[in-house]
Amino acid sequence: MSKFLLINPADNVAVCLDNMPAGHNANIEGGVEVTLLEDVPVGHKVALVDIKKGEDILKYGYPIGHASEDIKKGSHVHTHNVQTNLSDELEYRFDQKLEELDIEKRDLTFKGYRRANGNVGVRNELWIIPTVGCVNGQAQQIIDLFIKEVNPTDIDAIEVFKHSYGCSQLGDDHENTQKALASMVNHPNAGGVLVMGLGCENNQISELKKFIGDYDENRIRYMVAQEVRDEISVGVEVLKEIYAEMQKDKREDVPISELKIGLKCGGSDGFSGITANPLLGRFSDFLVANGGTTILTEVPEMFGAETILMERAINEEVFEKTVHLINDFKAYYKSHDLPVYENPSPGNKDGGITTLEDKSLGCTQKGGTATVVDVLKYAEPLKVNGLNLLSSPGNDLVASSALGFSGCQIVLFTTGRGTPFGSFIPTVKISTNSKLYEMKKNWIDFNAGDLVTGKSMDDLLEEFIEYVINVASGQKVNHEISGFREMAIFKNGVTL
Repeated sequence: MSKFLLINPADNVAVCLDNMPAGHNANIEGGVEVTLLEDVPVGHKVALVDIKKGEDILKYGYPIGHASEDIKKGSHVHTHNVQTNLSDELEYRFDQKLEELDIEKRDLTFKGYRRANGNVGVRNELWIIPTVGCVNGQAQQIIDLFIKEVNPTDIDAIEVFKHSYGCSQLGDDHENTQKALASMVNHPNAGGVLVMGLGCENNQISELKKFIGDYDENRIRYMVAQEVRDEISVGVEVLKEIYAEMQKDKREDVPISELKIGLKCGGSDGFSGITANPLLGRFSDFLVANGGTTILTEVPEMFGAETILMERAINEEVFEKTVHLINDFKAYYKSHDLPVYENPSPGNKDGGITTLEDKSLGCTQKGGTATVVDVLKYAEPLKVNGLNLLSSPGNDLVASSALGFSGCQIVLFTTGRGTPFGSFIPTVKISTNSKLYEMKKNWIDFNAGDLVTGKSMDDLLEEFIEYVINVASGQKVNHEISGFREMAIFKNGVTL
């Protein structure tokens, strides 16, 4: 088996599948012969031809930047000799290129919780959601005492989701906090919620209720700490009442069309766009073809690959929303006097990602080939089944939380570097390479690295579909087992 991978016949670089020493002679697919002029690390790129200064570096069949100096055939191609092609806001033209999903529909189900409003959860959890960070500690005390007194074993988890917001915020930040918290209150993975306020914060419960809308009064309860003598004992009694309702809940067979899955990547490497991200793309197409929903986010990691998504917009209105999604995020960068291309991270670069275009062309593969049916603002709830785009930054916890805020029950998270974190919804870690999977089995839930060592995409996809259905039916992923669960709210403005 070759130690190099030519992703697209048009590429002028190949990816090393192992650490390759200078002097190694290689025959690459397509009949190209290369002698390495220097050591090239695993996941990194080697030049297949002489590339002159200013010429584009092609990977995935698209430019990922240009040569900042003359590059000889057989040279290591990376940040030392490549620069991004990215610039500021661009003008785009609607040039629709849709693909039919030629995927057989299958009568598959998972075991989920059907809520009174018709939504479906994949977990039955009891949550405390603070309206303001001031009551985080008291909320934790309530949880601890409730567990000590009741010791519940017939629900999936009991959590308080702490945050530092809810007061001293203005404008969009204040509203984003309210939208985010309201979406959590309404999330179908929560069988019951205690919303706990302080009493003097900007995010008053009376105002938050306007974002929550109609709710089940037996499952969603409210308490203002300043209005009761002992908020700990009162909170424990409220949890006991909610828990009594949750004990009635049972899993039932639900069609996979009810799944709403978030697509995310972080700590990428040179294999992200070769293994794990394409696997998610195939899964996304499968789920969409079967009536389900996926959301692609991380807007800065669409830069350089955005036209691929724009061409797949279902109509001109969605195309224009995608243009705004991209250019509004670039304007956000500019408003802070920062370059739009300040990415990838050191870990990404170490793993073989050279420019933001390099990362983006791999990142957007998670969205497969399906038509883009809608574009959501931050914390905006899903409205249309199918592939959606969502406004959120690339930060792992912020973006994963945003996917949950919009209604995803699960996040599928690909990584080539590894991370132990988990969002407030099940966050499935998929490794891009087998070395990471073998080393960090306490972090990684599924290995896509087998694609490099000979397993077919079709076979791995079948395994992955079965795994996701098992997770949706209650199988816990590593971060749930370890108890690493958090949420984060996007902030871009002034704190008073």
